[in-house]
Order: sequence, then C-alpha cells, then structure tokens
Amino acid sequence: MTDIRDQVEEFFERYAAALLARDAAAVAQLYAVPGLILFPDTSIPVSNRSQTEQFFASAWEQYEGIDAASREIVVMGEAPSSVWADVTWRYGGESGERFCYQLIATPAGYQIAVLTPMEFIP
Repeated sequence: MTDIRDQVEEFFERYAAALLARDAAAVAQLYAVPGLILFPDTSIPVSNRSQTEQFFASAWEQYEGIDAASREIVVMGEAPSSVWADVTWRYGGESGERFCYQLIATPAGYQIAVLTPMEFIP
C-alpha cells in the first residue's frame, strides 16, 4: 500500500503539472466541491467546479514567465480521510507562495477541500 506522504507528493505533482500547463479545467478537478478558500478577511465557499475553473483561468497572468516550480511539503496532520499539508512553492530565486491545504480522500483520490494562504518565508 502507498504511504500517505507518497500519495500527498503524487497529488502535488499532478497539481503542479496542471498549474504549469495553465489548464484551469485540470486544476478544478483537483478541488473538492463543496470547498472553502480562506483568505485574510475573506471566506469563499466553493459550490461548483466552474467557480474554481473560472478563478484559475483569470489568474494565469500573475504567473506569467513561470515555467517551473519546486515545492516543499510538510504534512502537518493526518486523519482517516484527510491530510493537512503546508506547501511552500518556489518559482526560481526567492519568489514564491505558501499555503495550507486540507486534502480529503475521494474516489478520485485526494482533492483540496480547504485552501488557506500562509506567510511565505524566503
């Protein structure tokens, strides 16, 4: 049986590939519905997959010129049907982003149920 940490690594490999390909439909398939995006002072409930697809389709411009990304994954906690992962994304040099993802187990594999931005530490 595959270790949970291996499954998480495989999930973020697929997620990174979809992001780098700018494939909003593929990214949307990796988000659970319903889901929740928690930003400072804003909570965005996700009630259908098209919301996620439209969001990413409108956000590609901010990643212009990025064609590779590395990631550091720290599994913060595990439960029978979910995992919390602290992921730092680096886009060459010192730029990047950091998020806490709650992944839930579904018949299709892990999907992102809750996304929360965290402080990026270069």
